[in-house]
Amino acid sequence: MSSRPNTPLLDTVDTPADLRRLQPEQLRQLSDELRNEMISAVGSTGGHLGSGLGVVELTTAIHYVFNTPDDKLIFDVGHQAYPHKILTGRRDRIRTLRQGGGLSGFTKRSESEYDPFGAAHSSTSISAALGFAVANKLNDRPGRGIAVIGDGAMSAGMAYEAMNNAEQAGNRLVVILNDNDMSIAPPVGGLSAYLARMVSSSEYLGLRSLASKMAKKLSRRVHASLGKAEEFTRGMVTGGTLFEELGFYYVGPIDGHNLDHLIPVLENVRDSDQGPVLIHVVTTKGKGYQPAEDSADKYHGVPKFDVVTGEKAKSAAGPPAYQNVFGETLAKLAETDSRICAITAAMPSGTGVDKFAAAHPERTFDVGIAEQHGVTFAAGLAAQGMRPFAAIYSTFLQRAYDQVVHDVAIQNLPVRFAIDRAGLVGADGATHAGSFDVTYLATLPNFVVMAAADEAELVHMTYTAAEYDDGPIALRYPRGNGVGVDLPKTPQKLEIGKGRIVCEGTKVALLTLGTRLGEARKAADQLEAKGLSTTIADLRFAKPLDTDMIDRLMKTHEVVVTVEEGSIGGLGAHVLTHASDIGLTDNGLKIRTLRLPDIFIDHDDPAKQYDEAGLNAPQIVDTVLKALRHNSAGVEEARA
Repeated sequence: MSSRPNTPLLDTVDTPADLRRLQPEQLRQLSDELRNEMISAVGSTGGHLGSGLGVVELTTAIHYVFNTPDDKLIFDVGHQAYPHKILTGRRDRIRTLRQGGGLSGFTKRSESEYDPFGAAHSSTSISAALGFAVANKLNDRPGRGIAVIGDGAMSAGMAYEAMNNAEQAGNRLVVILNDNDMSIAPPVGGLSAYLARMVSSSEYLGLRSLASKMAKKLSRRVHASLGKAEEFTRGMVTGGTLFEELGFYYVGPIDGHNLDHLIPVLENVRDSDQGPVLIHVVTTKGKGYQPAEDSADKYHGVPKFDVVTGEKAKSAAGPPAYQNVFGETLAKLAETDSRICAITAAMPSGTGVDKFAAAHPERTFDVGIAEQHGVTFAAGLAAQGMRPFAAIYSTFLQRAYDQVVHDVAIQNLPVRFAIDRAGLVGADGATHAGSFDVTYLATLPNFVVMAAADEAELVHMTYTAAEYDDGPIALRYPRGNGVGVDLPKTPQKLEIGKGRIVCEGTKVALLTLGTRLGEARKAADQLEAKGLSTTIADLRFAKPLDTDMIDRLMKTHEVVVTVEEGSIGGLGAHVLTHASDIGLTDNGLKIRTLRLPDIFIDHDDPAKQYDEAGLNAPQIVDTVLKALRHNSAGVEEARA
């Protein structure tokens, strides 16, 4: 197929099959067009930019050489996959990224046959690719599992656990290490590219196999010496000894932006019977877009921006973000308490730990994408008398649940969990929603679980957690900005297990946990307008419950509704269990629980997500009216 240099090649490519009809010399032009299309799209939608820019050539080369979708390609983490989406039939929807009803910001099985595995959390790709590879091997079907793992995902132990079991997949497993920060690789140039081509060639592999067979016929001592000599030589040249020890044949490092280097190596690996193979590719995050290359975070995640200047859209000034309130409060507390330290799992700015780190770098620990280690590390610090705060997104803390149970709760160690991104999170969707933390923590003996209703409450809860030494304690807060209340100059130490009455009524009681308090206030106003006197109680604690307050409200109100931004098994379940245990449900009391529904809610505007979840003011009002057997107009209560 031929094409004039100025003809847009991307317009001719809808699927990888179209891509594979191009000539190798056309792939440079296609990659440049692909990069420009991605920059244009993300400029209009916002999203993850730098990671995708770094894998444009690599994505092009993989789809050109391998037979996707029969060969299963898994990006890890999935936010690298924007160029992949454009090349796999989704270019016409790429400007719907991360919007309601649009494309996911990650790979998603229901979205395309070219997304064989959803990957929004990191370090899962090698395990999944191994599963695909072994399944095909067992069923004597063609097809490889190809894992593209990068952007820090190799810092998680799960990647190495998978590699340790990968040998049984043989040549059906290909792992491509996208090293985009030069943390492992020596400088990449012509010599390393030549060596990579050489050690992946069929001639070298054939000689290596023959030499191996001959060496086995020699004495054990000579055989072992020869093996060590090859390992030493190749390790000195390529740095691949670790991967070889895990059973991989290592190729690299190679320049991930040079198609003349990439294509021959990928073809050699495709055509060889050596395996599994790890190809070490060095890329530049943000490659090809100067504002991203010049940025400290390489435009990892960006709002909408001007494509020409790179200037990011400025959001309207408003209240501080919750994570910044937490980080700044913790940093101030640590000025007078040398026992306070902070741990994050590769999310310092996302959790506010960067604010703490600026003031107390020697007491700040970024453990990488290793939540399990982070939690047990915190447990060790606590056991030695420190006051550690493990600041981890709710969705990522799920990855360390066994450590939370075994290493923290059972030993009753005073680890403080600062749980960011509690509740629904908007554009990142179901994979990043903080839906389950109250349920999975409040079920554990010894745990205290708090939820901040606003940024002032977060200040109080951070101080309360710092001062609590009787066991593990968690405070949860949402993504985004606070509601605009004044921050206290002096934090208050809250009484454990005690809530607060926000407004007092006589007929309806709304028991809230977390930031649904704002919607409860709106609901109370609407109920008062209908003549229904309403109490609002901010319980503050999911565990232990303020049973004195709950008992009083249940005995003096006709309807009690719990409202929380978490799944079933959380606050509502604990309140119902308590009411049942002491017989309060026997007297006709109407108790209703509002919580996240039993579905995964896709990416959308957060307000729309909470509408879908039934947790905004109109749904709270409707729940009360139905409990009272009112109709939607609020007519007088029907009598049985």
